[in-house]
Amino acid sequence: MKIAFIGDIVGKPGRLVLKRHLKQLQQEHFIDFTIANYENASHGFGLTKKNCEELLGYGIDMMTGGNHSFDKKEILEMFESYPLIRPMNYPKKTAGEGIFKTTILGENVAILNLMGHYTMPMVDNPFTMIVEVVESLKADGFKHIILDIHAEASSEKNTLLQMLKTDLSAIIGTHTHVATDDLQVVDGCCYVTDVGLTGCRDGVIGMKSEIPMRRVLTGLGGHFDINEKCKRILQMLVFELDENGRCIDAQKIKIYDEKPKIVTQAWID
Repeated sequence: MKIAFIGDIVGKPGRLVLKRHLKQLQQEHFIDFTIANYENASHGFGLTKKNCEELLGYGIDMMTGGNHSFDKKEILEMFESYPLIRPMNYPKKTAGEGIFKTTILGENVAILNLMGHYTMPMVDNPFTMIVEVVESLKADGFKHIILDIHAEASSEKNTLLQMLKTDLSAIIGTHTHVATDDLQVVDGCCYVTDVGLTGCRDGVIGMKSEIPMRRVLTGLGGHFDINEKCKRILQMLVFELDENGRCIDAQKIKIYDEKPKIVTQAWID
């Protein structure tokens, strides 16, 4: 099976670039299932019902979250009706779930969402929790297990790779919005430290640059806004899993504005 994963979708520019390109990419690369991270999809913070339905209409099958999952309070009810998850290590009484289970081409697939510790909201220990969850899924017969690790620290993501590379089909980093050049397949596990944002590429992490520049120059912050007229980028992983849930191939696809796509092959170790 072929899975596509899109990192942090940032605001209207990110949604529109998916509207323009996603379905064509799905056809060209024979994608069976598409995952995306929603946490910045609505004005850069959280997800509205309107934008959720918009993204699903563009061909996304389910979406993962992060530290901005609850910025739009309407999501508290959306978890019941839409294919959305949030990091599993939020407290147990938090709305939503951290695991999405589905069947793709006759195979049971589990998609997990986990949040790191460094600079993130107070959550349960992601490392001890994920080990227990993966053990439980494997005991239930799941071989195809995909993890979105939403974390600031690259070391946390690297640690998860070393811990779980023989147990997971893919470990995919999100949150920083800055793509890393380390796409690889290690012992049958697809890994990248961060997919990178889909949205504006000529500001600061998809936002207008004025407030970030003011913050570093004066120490005074402000509300981050998105410049709808901007240079755009689409960034997406495509990885192929065999019947045992092991990754046998992976590619990174980038599209700058309306230019031809750039495809980079993963290092297979």
